[in-house]
Amino acid sequence: MSVPSSAVGTAQIGVTGLAVMGRNLARNFARHGYTVAVHNRTYARTQSLVADHASDGTFVPSESMADFVASLARPRKVVVMVQAGAPTDAVIDELVPLLEPGDIVVDAGNAHFPDTIRREAALRDKGLHFVGTGVSGGEEGALNGPSIMPGGTTESYESLGPILEAISAKVDGVPCCTHVGPDGAGHFVKMVHNGIEYADMQLIAEAYDLLRSGLGASAPEIGEVFAAWNTGDLESFLIEVTAEVLAHTDAATGRPFVDVVADAAEQKGTGRWTVQNGLELGVPITGIAEATFARALSGSAPQRAAARGVLPADTLAWNIPDPGAFMEDVRLALYASKVVAYSQGFDQIAAASAQYGWDIDRGAMARIWRGGCIIRAKFLDRITQAYERDPNLPLLLADPYFTAAVANGVAAWRRVVSAAAAHGVPTPAFSSSLAYYDGVRAERLPANLIQAQRDFFGAHTYRRTDRDGTFHTDWSGDRAEQTW
Repeated sequence: MSVPSSAVGTAQIGVTGLAVMGRNLARNFARHGYTVAVHNRTYARTQSLVADHASDGTFVPSESMADFVASLARPRKVVVMVQAGAPTDAVIDELVPLLEPGDIVVDAGNAHFPDTIRREAALRDKGLHFVGTGVSGGEEGALNGPSIMPGGTTESYESLGPILEAISAKVDGVPCCTHVGPDGAGHFVKMVHNGIEYADMQLIAEAYDLLRSGLGASAPEIGEVFAAWNTGDLESFLIEVTAEVLAHTDAATGRPFVDVVADAAEQKGTGRWTVQNGLELGVPITGIAEATFARALSGSAPQRAAARGVLPADTLAWNIPDPGAFMEDVRLALYASKVVAYSQGFDQIAAASAQYGWDIDRGAMARIWRGGCIIRAKFLDRITQAYERDPNLPLLLADPYFTAAVANGVAAWRRVVSAAAAHGVPTPAFSSSLAYYDGVRAERLPANLIQAQRDFFGAHTYRRTDRDGTFHTDWSGDRAEQTW
């Protein structure tokens, strides 16, 4: 089947890969007045989209990739929405021979940013623009307005940007989309977004667990607490979702829905990528790491089965004389830990930006995360303002607003972490966030002893506090100090 001559070169943008996300992005483009070329490996899915959603706008369906490309106006703009990894490479390999210099290929899936760097370089050699683009908001966001994080060249954004900004979420009339930086920058920022999301969700789960264990409250009762919290500093999409989930009743059993869900959290890999990259960059993203490991622990069925009922607890029994005060302590601890998670994530963005020469505007990232995405939250406005005050801010926690905000909850944070430990409630994200906070503010850390140990067994040298230079002690000899 060939594309009709009347349709050749008419589509302003194309989408190949029409699973839920691709389908909804195509509909979003159409709803904003763009003529959209659509293609899927299985043509029935393409036909279904056009038949079911013709009222959204103008679609140009194609059965073959050649017809799909022919239907696009130049410079062609092709959004690839297929599974990350080999499937994405396969689509690119099929697509590239059909394109011409100046055309733009957009990978809007959850690609690993090193793959994006590789693909961008390969297509650049062919005169093509490759734009690795983070898209957050799930299937609803894809349809109604996601947060969009495109990388690639400035030239490609001049052509593509207005279309992406048009379909993105808007907050105060400002699009939740901006050019992030060259090659892999867009997918990198989306990866860190997802890592922060892991930390945010784990912190919320720990707060829920503390309220349930400490107060003996039911899921719906805790849902009401979260609904109240969503009217203050913690206002966010994830807090809103939590309140709704906890209020939901399982139709089959009549029990709270959350009580019939197995306590094993899965992951698709972006959290793991974030932690791996944090290690490579030497950035302590401890909250994200603990959240990722907490998911792994939840799924460690043999280990948990072996430990259950065998490992001694020696815990205290809960006795909370003032439930309201305890709930407020948990709220303050949640907010403080949340600030740490975001601070660590933005440190990781700064480190990667320097490493790869991306020149990422961290304030702009906070701005485009205010709407459409999963971690959208009220306090992202505060993060944008912090980076507007100081674009080179070395630590988000050191911004006056966040210093004051966390100081307001430090005592509560310590009470909550202490109570959790005494009562045997695991709070890896709360605890590690507090440990990071104490570590980063410390005048002196015990790393001096670690470096001395390293010099003892491996001659790794050390620096001194009283004079410049690098030194080594002859530990196996006369222990004289040498200058290296």
